Amino acid sequence: MGASMMKTPTEEPGFVRDENGFIMPTVENFYKYCGERKLMGVKCKGCGEILWPPRGICPKCFSYTVEWMEFKGKGKLLTYTIIHFPPSQFLALAPYAVGILKLEEGPQLPGMIKNLKLEDLRIGMNLEVDFEGSVPKEWPRWPRYFFKPVS
Repeated sequence: MGASMMKTPTEEPGFVRDENGFIMPTVENFYKYCGERKLMGVKCKGCGEILWPPRGICPKCFSYTVEWMEFKGKGKLLTYTIIHFPPSQFLALAPYAVGILKLEEGPQLPGMIKNLKLEDLRIGMNLEVDFEGSVPKEWPRWPRYFFKPVS
């Protein structure tokens, strides 16, 4: 595929790989990394741009040479909303908050906000990424990340 990506051990099952064995920069592989409790993005080797969601071509310099990088998982809350009438899969969680976290590395990540009272949410507060302990049996069936107050 032409993209240069971080190679990982062959024990890692289920990753989508190119013909050279490199883990491809796909959203599917992003969620497989989440299953390993790793928050990953892609960095362009041509210009240094950090890309999320992961993709194989840099939108800034159009380079195909990208590599996986692990984010620290910390950032500031840019905005949020409180969901009172959710889709049926999330009905038991309502009301709950979702927001956009600006990571220290630059990308902005959407996600659910947990482990704090809704009235304590503030724009600009420091949050960090954590991961659910198991993969849901219903849609969406991928490992989930969420935001929580910095511990």
